[in-house]
Amino acid sequence: MVGPSSFFSKLLVGCMLLLLVYFLYMDAKLYYRIQHYPLRRDFDNASNVDSEFFGSCDLSPLCDVTVKSLMLDHPNVYLFSPLATIIDRLFGIHQISYITPNMISAFHVVVALASAKCIASDSLVYRRVGVGLFLIRSMLDELDGHVARARKNMHGENSEIGSVGFFVDGMCDAIGTVALLVGCLVFLKNNPPRRGYMQLQAIIPQVLDIAKDPGAGVAYKSKITSKKVLHKLGCLGAQMLLSSTAWNRYIALYQNLLERHEVTEQQAECQIQAFRSSLMWSVAWLWRMFNPHAFLNVMLVAIFCDKLWEFLRAIQYVGFIILLSLVCISEMHVQEVQAFIFKTSSNNTATV
Repeated sequence: MVGPSSFFSKLLVGCMLLLLVYFLYMDAKLYYRIQHYPLRRDFDNASNVDSEFFGSCDLSPLCDVTVKSLMLDHPNVYLFSPLATIIDRLFGIHQISYITPNMISAFHVVVALASAKCIASDSLVYRRVGVGLFLIRSMLDELDGHVARARKNMHGENSEIGSVGFFVDGMCDAIGTVALLVGCLVFLKNNPPRRGYMQLQAIIPQVLDIAKDPGAGVAYKSKITSKKVLHKLGCLGAQMLLSSTAWNRYIALYQNLLERHEVTEQQAECQIQAFRSSLMWSVAWLWRMFNPHAFLNVMLVAIFCDKLWEFLRAIQYVGFIILLSLVCISEMHVQEVQAFIFKTSSNNTATV
């Protein structure tokens, strides 16, 4: 069960399942789009865009396909990005000069602190409110990027590595994540999980009347110490740091390889082939599942379902194994893509 048994809880679980189905459907549609439509939208010739397939290109995540959009987690791509566009349309935020993307980033830190305060509460209701607040923070995180791109007339997700906005956004994300972890730490310290329980009926059945008292004969083991709680949260924090570092690194590398414009016509064709390859899709999809935003999303679901401790136990060491394996796969794939685009074309040119 999800916390207290209630119709509302079951309804929300049903909504989560529907979201999963929607994400899988959109993934299938995105893969079809990549294979059958031009990767870059031709803004000079609108007829090149099939509006029946893409819908409104300002809202659809299927129009402007970039490396980063492939490696972003599902909620960011399919929910928060269109929602940020709608909010910007309603309020014209990118046209208001005194509202800067960095101001939005700073504001979502405040929302994250409020979320952490709620998540530290003993009440499941307040913790669920905290989850909702953190989702609002995630939407604001997408909004600051949308506003920045709109003012530069950029289309599609893109990381401007080395820019001031990139570092400010990264710092604000880090503060929000640390605040969430601290909120979880406070909650688990105030409500320490137990190691389990053991039945004593077989040892002293003559002393306890199980029929009258179902809890009789059950001795709960000791509570988990604060040191163990801190250790498991530290492991999760380390995994998020590793995931964030590697994720940003491979976004930068793939952008440089697949979205570089200063290439020959033959190299551009190789870029398209590499982008459309099943291996590229597989690597990018794995980063969708294990990037830092995805870790946060799963953690929020665990908090909402009152299963935070179970999540921390499950991910403690497995997360490191998955991330290190994904880093190795990505590193080998980057080398293969680089060789395919540049070395192969160079050899063909020399032969000619």
